[in-house]
Amino acid sequence: MPQRPVTPYDPDNPLYRLSEEELEALGKEFDALHDEIFNDLGATDARYIRNMIKLQRQLVAASRVVLLFSRFRPAWLLGTAGLSIAKILENMEIGHNVMHGQWDWMNDPNIHSSTWDWDTASPAAAWKHSHNYVHHTFTNVIGKDKDVGYEIMRIDARQEWHFPYVFQPIYNVLLMALFEWGVALHDLDFEAIRSGTKDKKQVWDELKAIGRKARRQIVKDYLAFPGLTAGVSGLIAAATGRDIRGAAVSGYRSTLLADAIANVVRNVWSHAIIFCGHFPDQTFMFTEEEVADESRGAWYVRQLIGAANIDGSPLFHVMSGNLSFQVEHHLYPDMPSSRYRQIAPRVKEICERYRLPYNTGPLRRQWGTVQRTILRLAFPGGGPRPKPGPYVRTEDELAAMLDDDRVPAFP
Repeated sequence: MPQRPVTPYDPDNPLYRLSEEELEALGKEFDALHDEIFNDLGATDARYIRNMIKLQRQLVAASRVVLLFSRFRPAWLLGTAGLSIAKILENMEIGHNVMHGQWDWMNDPNIHSSTWDWDTASPAAAWKHSHNYVHHTFTNVIGKDKDVGYEIMRIDARQEWHFPYVFQPIYNVLLMALFEWGVALHDLDFEAIRSGTKDKKQVWDELKAIGRKARRQIVKDYLAFPGLTAGVSGLIAAATGRDIRGAAVSGYRSTLLADAIANVVRNVWSHAIIFCGHFPDQTFMFTEEEVADESRGAWYVRQLIGAANIDGSPLFHVMSGNLSFQVEHHLYPDMPSSRYRQIAPRVKEICERYRLPYNTGPLRRQWGTVQRTILRLAFPGGGPRPKPGPYVRTEDELAAMLDDDRVPAFP
């Protein structure tokens, strides 16, 4: 491994407390854990994702049937809630993870990263490039990882301040509601477009792909399904001798509103989980020089301390796409998400032995620190927040290790 930089981005970075020998040993331990889990994958894991997809599709179908009667308030409330949950499951636990290649080992052409597309505005190919390749390769590397502030926010005090950052608390709220559209535009790489380093034909081809996907989403959610409800409402009105046109218009509007709310709920939830996993005070940033020719062990450390987990129940983890285990996801982005809870105690144990932090906390705290950072760094100045020290497991966590070595069978 080459000599480490004299002036790291963060002088308190725990990476620099480890010797070359420790980094090599740590890399081998994390590699061994990956191989152990992959050698154990089998029918139970395949059943998990197939049952999850089946459950999600049944929930969508049931919600759509209920929303055919959405002009009646109880049906509207039930259908909107069901559709919101279904969209979250499809986006987080299914789409994100399938397109990461977590289930490619099954060799099922219907559940494969090369064929899957998700119910969101972002084209699958663009997302896989910006997320799977750029973000997971250059995690938290300033100037390389476009997910650091998504090119529109200052989320580290050492980033140079510019006047437009004053408005980042406002456009952060807009991004929450419209997150799928922000993600869809993310891979365009506006910095490369401004600098002229991105080919214009490539930009045009990517814009056309976004347009095709956007048209499909708009037709599905805001024309086709509301139109179907309008037709059913009109038939019911005709059968009962009521105003057909008024019933159809009311049915159309009610399902249109339900679809819009379900999309916003999914967007806000996705935004919260993703931001809490990447931008709390606990995470570390790096320079390009620091990661040049980094060893396997150093790469693992960067993934480990560049992410943060969110504490929660098993149901919460499923609804987050198991991205509440963001640390484990960054260590092993190709590992089935249902295995992250199982390996978390092992990761903690490695952190404890190597004097590394294991960043985790409840949703309210993680979300609060993210919003505080976005608000404070909208203005000039500011300093880095204190980082956590080496992780020490509690007695309860040590006891829980005996119960966590299981393969999840939900749902």
